[in-house]
Amino acid sequence: MARTSVTIKDVAREARVSVATVSRALNGHENVAESVRQQVLATADRLRYQPHAAARSLSSRRTQTIGVVLPDLYGEFFSELIRGIDQVARARRQHLLVSSYHGLPEEQGEALRAMRGRVDGLLVLSPYTDQPGFLVDNLPSSLPVVLINTDVQEAAYPALTIDNYSAAVAMVEHLVQAGHRRIAFIGGPEGNFDARERLRGYRDALARLAPEAPPQEFAGDFSETAGYEAGKRIAQAADRPQAGFAANDMMALGCLYAFNEAGVRVPQDIALAGFDDIPLARFVPPTLTTMRVSIAELGGQAMSRLLDTIDSDGERVAPSAMLVPELIVRESSIGAVPRAKK
Repeated sequence: MARTSVTIKDVAREARVSVATVSRALNGHENVAESVRQQVLATADRLRYQPHAAARSLSSRRTQTIGVVLPDLYGEFFSELIRGIDQVARARRQHLLVSSYHGLPEEQGEALRAMRGRVDGLLVLSPYTDQPGFLVDNLPSSLPVVLINTDVQEAAYPALTIDNYSAAVAMVEHLVQAGHRRIAFIGGPEGNFDARERLRGYRDALARLAPEAPPQEFAGDFSETAGYEAGKRIAQAADRPQAGFAANDMMALGCLYAFNEAGVRVPQDIALAGFDDIPLARFVPPTLTTMRVSIAELGGQAMSRLLDTIDSDGERVAPSAMLVPELIVRESSIGAVPRAKK
């Protein structure tokens, strides 16, 4: 005898709640008590209930899918970002549709347009939103969007960003207070919002705190290889700086490897600092001084804000907000140069 499919009414009857409560609990709505949600989920699992995706989509006009468009998927920053996004997505029973565009604006436009009709909302990390009309031209106006760490030019789109400028200033202040004056900076990709703000903070802080020391800037692209190449040039410089500040941790680690190859000791011969506090930063010898950005939290908060907007049918649009990184002082920046006399 064929087994009869379990329906939402069966789950409601077994859990002793209404069908509407089952629907809200399974769809991750917040207006369900946690004890009731767990009871419904346990009952659905025990009965092996599987919602009919097509019927659910037609009734709610939702796909239960969120689109995520990123510049790349490689590296610890993006893996941590996706981890935070996915944690919230799983907790609220959402699926992810992830795409990357490898730094090309036309490919990002294609990725954004490809999401139409497939997702209930979008999380976007893009260096191109400062181009007039970029989002408007590539997204339907009705689709909820939250920008991640992006220069906000179009006020219609809320953003969750990092205070890159103030964090870079704080790092230069730390290095100067440790006695360093000649501080080199390894930058990120041209046109990148993070890289631009971190470079601006470095320049302004150095001009204010060590006006006698000209900026020493090295090109980079946020990769270990770029940090390694910059590290080789720094190690070989006739007037070697007293400290190096990389615009992200991956470049700082590449730089550290180059210093080790050249016999330049960190921090005895030169101090070194990064930005992001990726997990590896606390495990390399010497441990890396950095600006802590809770990358997973950044992704999780962005996802929560987007889902809240979707659940409220656009009535509760999350405002833009800025996360302030925390200075984490470790071995790589301590003790290289005696504190300068005032």
